[in-house]
Amino acid sequence: MSWDLLALMVISQDIYVSELMVENNVTLDAQRILLSWNASVTLNVTDSSGVSHTVTIFSSEVVAECIVVGEDFECNCTMGYVWSNEVCYNYNCCLPATCTANISLASSICVRETNVSINGSISPWNAIYTQTVQNSFSKLNGLKTLTVTPRSTATIADFLVNVSVNVNTSKLQEILTYLQSSVASSQIFVDTLGMVNIYAPPTPVKYQSLLLLNCTLEEATDSFGWNLTTLLQRFELNNGLIVRIGPPCATQDYQSCTSVTISNATGMYAGTYECGFTTGSVRHTARASVDIALLPDSINMNFSPLIADCLQLTPVTVSASIPITTEPYNITWNQNTKVMQTNPTKRDVFTYNFTASMGCTAASENIEIFFQNRLNQTKSANVNIPVLLVGASFCNAESIGDEVWPKTPIKTLVTNKTCPVGRVGNKTRYCNGSRLWEPVFSQCVSEVLNKVQDAATNFLNGLGATPEVAKNIFQGVNNNSNPNSGTGDEADIGATINIIGVMAQASGIMNLQEDVLPDLINAASNMVNSSWDGVNQTVRQSMSSNYLSSMENLVKNIQFNVSDGYNSTNLELKLCTSEDCSLSLFGVDVSLNKTNGTMKSLGVRNLMDKMTFDQNFSSILISATLVNNNDSNITIKMNFPVEQPGFTTFSCVFWNTVNNSWSTDGCLANLTGGNETLCECHHLTSFSVLMAKSANVSNPNLDMITYIGLGVSIFSLLLFLLIEYLVWSALIKTNLSHFRHTAVVNIAVFRLLGDCSFLASIFPEQLSETMCLTFTVCKHLFYVAMFTWMLCLSSMLVHQLIFVFSPLRKRVFMFFSSIVGYVVPILIVGSSYVYYKYTNKSYYDRKSCWLIYESLLKGSIHAFLLPVLTITLTNLFSMAVVILTLVKTSVPDGTKADEKETAKSILKVVVLLTPIFGVTWSLGFFLYTLNSTDPMFMVVNYLFTILNSFQGFFILVTGCLAEQKVRDELYKLIMAKTGRETDSMQKLTSTTYTKDK
Repeated sequence: MSWDLLALMVISQDIYVSELMVENNVTLDAQRILLSWNASVTLNVTDSSGVSHTVTIFSSEVVAECIVVGEDFECNCTMGYVWSNEVCYNYNCCLPATCTANISLASSICVRETNVSINGSISPWNAIYTQTVQNSFSKLNGLKTLTVTPRSTATIADFLVNVSVNVNTSKLQEILTYLQSSVASSQIFVDTLGMVNIYAPPTPVKYQSLLLLNCTLEEATDSFGWNLTTLLQRFELNNGLIVRIGPPCATQDYQSCTSVTISNATGMYAGTYECGFTTGSVRHTARASVDIALLPDSINMNFSPLIADCLQLTPVTVSASIPITTEPYNITWNQNTKVMQTNPTKRDVFTYNFTASMGCTAASENIEIFFQNRLNQTKSANVNIPVLLVGASFCNAESIGDEVWPKTPIKTLVTNKTCPVGRVGNKTRYCNGSRLWEPVFSQCVSEVLNKVQDAATNFLNGLGATPEVAKNIFQGVNNNSNPNSGTGDEADIGATINIIGVMAQASGIMNLQEDVLPDLINAASNMVNSSWDGVNQTVRQSMSSNYLSSMENLVKNIQFNVSDGYNSTNLELKLCTSEDCSLSLFGVDVSLNKTNGTMKSLGVRNLMDKMTFDQNFSSILISATLVNNNDSNITIKMNFPVEQPGFTTFSCVFWNTVNNSWSTDGCLANLTGGNETLCECHHLTSFSVLMAKSANVSNPNLDMITYIGLGVSIFSLLLFLLIEYLVWSALIKTNLSHFRHTAVVNIAVFRLLGDCSFLASIFPEQLSETMCLTFTVCKHLFYVAMFTWMLCLSSMLVHQLIFVFSPLRKRVFMFFSSIVGYVVPILIVGSSYVYYKYTNKSYYDRKSCWLIYESLLKGSIHAFLLPVLTITLTNLFSMAVVILTLVKTSVPDGTKADEKETAKSILKVVVLLTPIFGVTWSLGFFLYTLNSTDPMFMVVNYLFTILNSFQGFFILVTGCLAEQKVRDELYKLIMAKTGRETDSMQKLTSTTYTKDK
């Protein structure tokens, strides 16, 4: 008996293959049988694993037909189907012809025809290899065409193979392995197209929306990946801020799958997406184009002229430049109520121009451009054009080389977006309220460095985030930081720091390889060679803080195993894996005990001066990081060499990245006998040593004496002023007494105000920035004013002694003393504050609410020290003149009693004049010449604190109570108030008035 063998495929939600056998003596058409199975037919199907399924038939078709006559088989695939890989490789039926093998036991006989292409290249290539390649690929099932194309160099040949069935990956790998051993010296990699299913969202996709693509493959593979080809370049996609590659997955239908998610679909992410599954040297791919309804990723606004001058009424041309795009934008300009359409000028970017008219009714004119895409999404950009109104104050036009800064209204920032050839960015300049131009601030960055910056941004987002690209980025940074590169100004340094910061952020997402470290260390070392003086101190401190935090993160995240580390001129990087870590960085010994993990230590030179501008500092900064460690208590010890012996107070500090300031929390400092500062800290970060003069050191005993002394002084000065008020009319009978008491009262008033300001600011941490600055200015002003009135008093006294017969007139004295006592202090304090404000230097220390001492003749404290020193020396000279006058007026041949009287007079002069001449303040200058280890240091320190904190009390005693007339007047007032006036008092009064007359 013979049978007809029919292979039938019944299609439902899944594909099932069944067999229908018909006896040869029955004439039946297989297609008629299939048509009889309509949609109402339900079948029970058992799969290969023994699980039963209920199947409803929706459609069916004949896949293959076999005629069996005895032991003879004749099988053919129907139209649109080809032999399966199982039939081809197991039964040797590969060509589209009748198969005579017994294939009844094959699980799959024919499969639907599909187009699959295989492309690759062979190197080195020789024409004699052509036949070998053709013979090898002819073994593939469903082979349709094979093309071999040598490249122009003739050393490489590309090949393209087209087959009509999904490729058997293992068979293809066998062919490639054979060709590699036969004709090629390097591994042959191929890509297939047509086997992978890719699912992309319907287009167009909304701008800045979420974009998700999936790929699936029926067979298992080793790895997968994604690529994106845009209008300009091709990127490998990896995890980043915007790109997320889904984890590997497998289902019952697909053994390999992957996905990519774009969280913010902008113009950079429009293009052709390609997924790939790799096994050995075979990569199965699929592609899908994603069309995004774009809006400009960046809009660069410009206008000319830079200032709209209402006197000239010149129209202003405004332009908006955007990246090249294929999006058909609807573009409008809006100037108040005017809306106009414009066409782009096509170059390397699209530029839209608009001529704006100025209303000259306000100090600026706002011009805005709107872009609308196919999905009616909009994006706009605007620019405020400064307007010079008629009669407004302005800075005159200036030319600096090729730069022209036009006539500009005061308090206006002008932005000039023209940079020298080879640079991109802008320059800004401010016309201040005094009608003066401030220095030009340049943000023009090297074009090469700008491209590196774009590459780093793409890397962070996940575009091209590969080890090779990372290495290229750091090479670019290193090349542009080299002193011979022609760059190195602050704009390039700032851009380089930004790049390092971006890569530091990226290192937390993707592992960077050790091979980037040499370029990183060299570039970072080159950057700190210059002083960064082209920017103000606030910007410089921000740059250095970003530099430090970025380097710390990179060193922490980059895995390296070079025990010797990496060294350059200004940076040393070392690691320690042992439990007892001990290493040296630029002469700073670092030690740490740990149980596990790796300590990475970075030493930096020439950075501290950029991070600190109000204190003295060590030139070395140490950054320590511990990775893969679970110790709860960490103590790191560092021995910093003492670089400036003149300083006696050393503080171990770390850089607080939250507050961008130095902090001593968790750190202790000890000065060792070997001229080293030992720092012990209980946490890891960036450490250094700050230094201060001993006069700034807080000592509990000295603090207590200061508070008590100031309290007594304030009470004494209030009592002094009350007494002066009560006895003023009785005492001021002559010009000399008027001069003296006027000066002493002013000295007392300003000392009182200064002491009150001092006590109000003894807890700076509880004060706001404004209050701290206010008290600093007040103390500065009041204490300087006190000394200027001391100068008035001493000058008046010397004049009276020298010019005995030319007494000082009252009007002259009051004019002179008003200028010196009031105007001069205001000028000193005001000019110093303005100088430090407009040079962007710190005028005061936030931690003490007082002026800053940096070094000799450096720091705002010298705006106080120099006037005080000058006046103190002048007053000492005046005191010497008084003493010499007393000595000369004594009798040359006097008795011992006369000499003793003269000595008493000199002592009295010294005692009475010392407080009101401020002579005790000279001890403060003496302190600056002493080292804290000097035995006299503490003695002088206590003397200075006692004598000057109690100065108000001494002024009360020597300037008021020591004068006989004051005591007499007080006695009279007391007696009068108590009603106990006696004859002796009347006699005293009579005698006193007689003497005054």
